Amino acid sequence: MASYEDLADRLVLITGGANGIGQAMVEAFHAQGAIVSFCDLDEAGGKRLVKRLGERISFTKVDLTREVDIKRWVAKEAKQHGNIHVLVNNAARDPRSKLENIKVKAWDDLFAGNLRAYFLTCREASPHLVKGASVINFSSITFHNGPEEMSAYVATKSAAIGLTRSLARELGPRRIRVNTISPGWIMTDRQLKEYVSPSIKRELKKIQCIPDLNQPKEVAEVALFLASDVSRAVTGQEILVDRGWTHS
Repeated sequence: MASYEDLADRLVLITGGANGIGQAMVEAFHAQGAIVSFCDLDEAGGKRLVKRLGERISFTKVDLTREVDIKRWVAKEAKQHGNIHVLVNNAARDPRSKLENIKVKAWDDLFAGNLRAYFLTCREASPHLVKGASVINFSSITFHNGPEEMSAYVATKSAAIGLTRSLARELGPRRIRVNTISPGWIMTDRQLKEYVSPSIKRELKKIQCIPDLNQPKEVAEVALFLASDVSRAVTGQEILVDRGWTHS
């Protein structure tokens, strides 16, 4: 893993940090010496991660569909640590469902967690973001390849890119960068357990430009780059971390 000395002692907020890509980012930023605050609904997983990593890290159980939870979390961290240097909007759900089976409430709930939460964290963090701060929103390559039975999820992820592009313009005069990471199929514990069969692995190796399977820590390394001052000239961009799956 590359070293980013400028991230040491900087406050990093990460949503959905107890498992998967989020956990990998918590570990990566912590290893760089950052002060990491992450939230999740998985209280047991969050506490285990804090216990394992030790100092410079805190966990808060947050329901990202509740505005009051987000406001309290961001305000608490800003009051305790001061300025916010990095905000990572990672948390999301990716249900599979046929169009005719999607209920309005399920659609609205998904947008609340996958998109409205991004807006709320950005709004609440904005007054505390310092010059040179970095906001990283997560989209998905599903925006580019449009898989079936994921219309609601893909809609939220396309909107995340739009949010990024507009906020990059709005926050740019304050020297704040806003970018998007769009992961390919990442081999998290959940994906391996629920979706990634041996045949899927074989297909991924065929369709990607580089046949290795994507790992959570590799996405985390891209997040470190976007958070660091070395990417000071990069904003309003989407970076695909998919080993060329959607390359054309």
